[in-house]
Amino acid sequence: MTEATAAPMGVRDILRIRDYRHLFGGQVVSDIGDGITFLLVLLVINDLTGGSTIAIALMAIAEAIPAFTVGLVAGVYVDRWNRRSIMLASDLLRAGIVLTFGLVASPELLPLLFVLGFVQASVSSFFRPARGALLPHIVPEEGLPAANGLAQASQVIGGVIGAGIAGLLFGLLGSGAIGFAIDAGTFLVSFLFISRIVASAGEISGEVRERAAGANVLSSLREGFGIVRHSRVLAGIIMAVAVTMLGLGAVNVLFVPLVVNELDVNPTWMAGIDAAQTVGMLAAAALVTTLVRRISPTSIITLGLIGIGVCIGLMTGVNAIWQVLVILVLVGLFVTPLQAMVQTLVQTSAPDASRGRVVSLIQAAMSTASVTSMALGGIFGQLIGIREVFFAAGVITLIAAGISFVMFRGVSGRPVSTPTAAEPA
Repeated sequence: MTEATAAPMGVRDILRIRDYRHLFGGQVVSDIGDGITFLLVLLVINDLTGGSTIAIALMAIAEAIPAFTVGLVAGVYVDRWNRRSIMLASDLLRAGIVLTFGLVASPELLPLLFVLGFVQASVSSFFRPARGALLPHIVPEEGLPAANGLAQASQVIGGVIGAGIAGLLFGLLGSGAIGFAIDAGTFLVSFLFISRIVASAGEISGEVRERAAGANVLSSLREGFGIVRHSRVLAGIIMAVAVTMLGLGAVNVLFVPLVVNELDVNPTWMAGIDAAQTVGMLAAAALVTTLVRRISPTSIITLGLIGIGVCIGLMTGVNAIWQVLVILVLVGLFVTPLQAMVQTLVQTSAPDASRGRVVSLIQAAMSTASVTSMALGGIFGQLIGIREVFFAAGVITLIAAGISFVMFRGVSGRPVSTPTAAEPA
């Protein structure tokens, strides 16, 4: 049956929500810090190892492992504890951890960086599902597409600003210590923003919390698996994103070596490279609300995967920096709507009492595939070449698009509050 409901909210509408402004403000600052650390870690490892793709892959793997180990357990407790409190504790812990990254200044200390990356990612495995589960308590369902689209825009803008700061600092100082200290400060600012959110927004109903607390971790995990297995939307998402990361994990590892080593581009160019993707992502973010009115969320996901797969494949033939810039603009056009719809569908399809576990399970599937891809990408980047790995990653992403098309066929996945035609039960 057709539901006559309110139209999707736009960006201005959700920014009028006080608690969302605090949540978003903390994210903006933290995203800049994340952008600084993400690039600095790669530049530090690249510098200390003389451009070893295997070392870069090891760091990426160390940061990905917690999602399918610690993260699974984290999802259980996100569905038991106050989600706002989890986010506050995570920010404080990560501030201290990131600050110690600056101690790694010689090849002999490189293993310490891997350990610290693992610990930070372990703490983050609590923060991410807590934030994903908290958002629907703050923003109405009709505002989730806009809120998630805005979050993607913030992430990429923060990444660009952070990459610019990181490239400048590393280019001038040859060290990442100051940049890591700045990132630690952004976590503290995020803590202040989140602390202003109403505490009750992070709570789960007393009856649900008491029932969850009475179950052991294993049974809670099994319940989460059951929820995903019996939801066509959630099962389709977890399969599509896992296969996608099986291709894109290698791209994340090999992108810096491709640009810095093969194209012989100065690291300070990384800010401009990220800016190219930002142009596309910002353009797409402004259209998320319009897109979801005209195209079903599941179709947006499928089309986004097709576009990204083609663009990654085109990276195989680049021989100039301007070609990379053009391709990344196109990638940005597909990434924002894709990620916004994935997050929205998870938030609207998973019950609140199990939303933390569902988010953690999806992240676990993505990280498992990503770790596999990173390991193979680092190895095959040395054996057969970086460009050939990019081509394979594009093909794998297109396979994910095919899986998405099959799993979502006949299912729109529109939020309940979005006007739509009759949909099969």
